[in-house]
Amino acid sequence: MATSERDRKWWILGVLCLTLLTTVLDNTVLNVAVPTLIEDLDASTADVQWVINAYSLALAGLLIASGGMADHFGRKRALFAGLTLFGGGSLIGALAGSVGMLITARVVMGLGASLLMPATLAVLMHVFGDEERMKAIGIWMAVSAAGMAGGPVIGGFLLAHFWWGSVFLINVPIALVGLLAIAWLVPESRNPNSERPDFVGLPLSVVGMVSLVWAVIAVAEHGWSDPVVLGPLAVAAVAIAVFTVWERHTPHPMLDMGLFAERRFTGAALGGLLAAFGMGGSLFLLTQQLQFVLGYSPLETGLRIVPFAVALLIGSGAASAPLGKKIGLARTVALSMVTAALGLCAIAAASDSGYGWTLPGLIVVGFAMGTAGPAAGAALMSAIPPARAGTASGVNGTLQELGTGLGVAALGAALVARFDAGLPSALPDGAEKSLPTALASAGGRVTEVRDAFVSALETSQFLGALAVAVGGVAAGALLGWAGRDQTAAPAPVGAAVSGKPGAPDQQTPA
Repeated sequence: MATSERDRKWWILGVLCLTLLTTVLDNTVLNVAVPTLIEDLDASTADVQWVINAYSLALAGLLIASGGMADHFGRKRALFAGLTLFGGGSLIGALAGSVGMLITARVVMGLGASLLMPATLAVLMHVFGDEERMKAIGIWMAVSAAGMAGGPVIGGFLLAHFWWGSVFLINVPIALVGLLAIAWLVPESRNPNSERPDFVGLPLSVVGMVSLVWAVIAVAEHGWSDPVVLGPLAVAAVAIAVFTVWERHTPHPMLDMGLFAERRFTGAALGGLLAAFGMGGSLFLLTQQLQFVLGYSPLETGLRIVPFAVALLIGSGAASAPLGKKIGLARTVALSMVTAALGLCAIAAASDSGYGWTLPGLIVVGFAMGTAGPAAGAALMSAIPPARAGTASGVNGTLQELGTGLGVAALGAALVARFDAGLPSALPDGAEKSLPTALASAGGRVTEVRDAFVSALETSQFLGALAVAVGGVAAGALLGWAGRDQTAAPAPVGAAVSGKPGAPDQQTPA
């Protein structure tokens, strides 16, 4: 291969990483803006949950279908469409004057991200051969960690000097640069054997997941027995059941159930789901702990989250591969996630003890999740053929985004419910919506209100830690089981997952 062609591959990886960076920055930048949104838009905790979850729901609801359509219609086209939607949604969000408009903008951004995430990984799988592919995936994940490190600082700086809409406006120039770079560098590719999109499975999956998260968010305000909760839960159960039956029998499934017959894929995906549940919810709570309980500004909060992301970067870049080679992927995933759970417990126990006690927990959690991510990614990618990378990465991304959405919803609901139960009875209805609301009506009972919030934070964070630990044990068990079942000569990466021969990608001129 000519030197220029080798260089071009790494330039393409740079474009893919820039594209990925937009989706990562959006979530990490937004986390430190939660208290500002509550104050400036007169939003409740549930409102802010919807601002965060609207993005995750749109992303999770369409990832599988978007991955399949990228494989079918072309990954370059998917990148173009995704960046256009994401940039446009960011501009709408920056100019939003109400919670409703901001939620709408987040939905548009989620639609764009649903096209971007599977397409970037599919292009990577197509451009890089077996020898360089895992290195490229490691860089791809490291950029995600770098975005997590920079996002809170960038968000805190913007909130300290500009209005809250600037945390969305920053995505617009990144999207424009990405569009130009994709047009210049990225070749078009597709799976020549891909099938037409599943137009029945798509709405079923969206209805099922939206209804499920809607119900979880409503629990805090209405309780489990209220029709507002039971109705969406019933809709979710029916939609998911019909979706599963349809996907098993349609000749053109959106989700090939054969993927889950591969224990490596199922183990890695399950670990990612529960890790996302625990980590997504816990980070949502952490920003409130640092600002509401410890009294830091948005910029100070962002700076204090940096050690977590830097430790994540070090774990993914320097520790994961050597540890995986030494003790195996299964043990690496299990050990790392259980260690991360212990770190989350340490953070929960130090909720009211100052940042000096929280910092060690942040570093442990970051490093442990950094070692777990690439190991789980390696296990996942070894179980799928490159020609189906878009669809399979869409499945994994859907589960992780759904986990994040449910984690924010469930742990946020647990926070509100536990906070409400601990508040003095004399406070008016609605005081539990947020700590500032409760403090404003506390009178001489400020200490009781604050203690109730700290206790609610601890309980919710312990639940997040439990989810991460269970995910690590379950993923380690499934990956270990798959490893024992493998023959001495495992199937190549391009082998079929469900018994059908994998086909190489088809490349068309850029």
